[in-house]
Amino acid sequence: MKNVKKHPTKESTKGSSEVAIPKLKTPNDLGNEAASHIAKVVNPLIADAFSLFVKTKNFHWHLAGSHYRDYHLLFDEQASQIFDMVDVLAERVRKLGGTTIRSIGHIERLKAVQDDDDEFVEAKEMVRRLMDDNKSFASKMREAHKVCSKYNDVATTSILENFIDETEKRTWFLFSTQA
Repeated sequence: MKNVKKHPTKESTKGSSEVAIPKLKTPNDLGNEAASHIAKVVNPLIADAFSLFVKTKNFHWHLAGSHYRDYHLLFDEQASQIFDMVDVLAERVRKLGGTTIRSIGHIERLKAVQDDDDEFVEAKEMVRRLMDDNKSFASKMREAHKVCSKYNDVATTSILENFIDETEKRTWFLFSTQA
């Protein structure tokens, strides 16, 4: 049997460097160390964006109550904005020569946003949970921004600055609906 590669397990990929194999290693002037560290902080953001997208759409689909239409539209708008982050961040990791999300299992291993499988959640509780998740997500992006700044990766820091601003706006809107 020729060199058959096994599928990675949770243990084998948890601490992987996220640096691409030679055929995927895009050249850049930041170097291998920077690419590796930046991929390690950006890939969990991608996983969290996927998770937050699904949670937001879950609430969008399973909403009921007196503010149904307003929340339904708000959650849909926010989910679209979150989903748009995924490709931008993943392509940034690839531009630096790293590798990024490969599967649902990979997302599961990297994400911090918790699943929300409750059969029913009151609308106000949905808003609170999404607000808390967005606040946490902004904080994680700030931490990633520090790493990118350390390696003088102005492009990724710029992307993160815009996404932090968008996330803070989502948090603000969610907070304001509770007044």
